[in-house]
Amino acid sequence: MATKVIIDTDPGVDDAMAVLFACLHPEIELIGLTSIFGNVTTNIATRNARVLLELAGSDVPVAGGAQKPIVQASKEVAWEVHGHDGFGTLPPIEPKTLPHRLSAAEFICAEVNKHPGEVVLCPVGPLTNIALALELDPTITEKVKSVTVMGGSLAEGGNVTSYAEANIWQDPEAADKVFAAYWDVTMVGLDVTHQVKCTPDEFTGLAEASPKLGGFLNKISQFYFDFHIEANGFRGCYMHDPAAVISIIRPEFFGTEPKALTVVNDGERVGETVVANDNRPDIAVCLKVDEEAVRSLFLETIKSGS
Repeated sequence: MATKVIIDTDPGVDDAMAVLFACLHPEIELIGLTSIFGNVTTNIATRNARVLLELAGSDVPVAGGAQKPIVQASKEVAWEVHGHDGFGTLPPIEPKTLPHRLSAAEFICAEVNKHPGEVVLCPVGPLTNIALALELDPTITEKVKSVTVMGGSLAEGGNVTSYAEANIWQDPEAADKVFAAYWDVTMVGLDVTHQVKCTPDEFTGLAEASPKLGGFLNKISQFYFDFHIEANGFRGCYMHDPAAVISIIRPEFFGTEPKALTVVNDGERVGETVVANDNRPDIAVCLKVDEEAVRSLFLETIKSGS
């Protein structure tokens, strides 16, 4: 039986990779997307999420999310990483569908209550919507199957500052609430995603095998590749968000350690994920990865599309 998944997303180039992977893989039943700021504004994220689903021929709903962090002032979105509209140099694409009538937090709570014990929440952007859902209905901790977070870092350092990973840095208070709650959380952070890379040649192969979906990913990724040359010294890209989605159905590709985590919410280390010294619950922190297996599964799955 396929796993029911809600992806909370800020598309974003690697978000597009993760969403299309989820649409194509038979072991994932994508039951909705919720949108959040981060790579782009929430409004652009909502639009882009609908575009991705239409591209994949999926009719699952998209619920628009929070416009700003729960406490801190909004930070700049990552235009320089993903392009002004999130899909590299592609101009805005107008979807035919409308967003869901519920907000992201309301949608998450409704679906978790509708399918108790079955839904995996997979936030691959800032954790604001997840924290708001917890506030709206604290009982979802007892009803969700699990939560897989793309974000954070234990030993790898940061990617927006020396200390902080981007998704956690965008809303550290929200991340801390998610890590403090008593539910099954896995953190797929930079400790493993910086080990999973794809090359331009591999994306050219995606376009050849799957002209529609692979071709789209190849087009939007050129801007992302250019960013990685400037920021990281290689032409290619880290597979942050796809790795998180893949961990849901292939946990054996990842090695985890139980750690109780808290998030620094002020000062120069704001957004850093650190081991907690209070009584909060352990989460599963991914520290090892079979990067070849993750990359191969992603490429094979996208190639199976149209």
